[in-house]
Amino acid sequence: MSEHTSTNRHGGLGRALLWVAIALTVALLGFVTIFVSQRNPIYSDREAGGISKFKFIEACKEVLEDTQDLTVGAGGQTLPLKTLVEQGSPLKPGDELHAELEAEPTEIVRAAQLAEGGGWAMTLPVNITIHSGERVNTLGQLPMQCSHDKKSGKTTAQLALPGQ
Repeated sequence: MSEHTSTNRHGGLGRALLWVAIALTVALLGFVTIFVSQRNPIYSDREAGGISKFKFIEACKEVLEDTQDLTVGAGGQTLPLKTLVEQGSPLKPGDELHAELEAEPTEIVRAAQLAEGGGWAMTLPVNITIHSGERVNTLGQLPMQCSHDKKSGKTTAQLALPGQ
């Protein structure tokens, strides 16, 4: 056997260096993971809010999808959105009323803030549209106020008339 293929050498120093390199890599990855997750914009204080920021945002979107129950606050009164829209002109058969957030994802995440006393609060513009088959008629934009009450565990949303 040649000197380089000797079976008497075990490479103890090489193995030790390899294990040190692996341990340092694992430690560095752990540190980076913790550092990045705390600076994540969707990271939230679940204890203070009752639910995570992500679940709050998704719950607000779900409330907006149910336009039959969505209400508009006007002068101290609460009116169903559908009733308010139909005051202008009645919906035709096949017409669907939609309320969609008019904001970029980063704006939505920034708008969701912890509320005093626990829970979440968010105010963003919403586009109100009527879908008639392929045609989409935009009626306008209203501010939406969405909140999550930590005590009851309920997420509610209400639209407001401009200037209210």
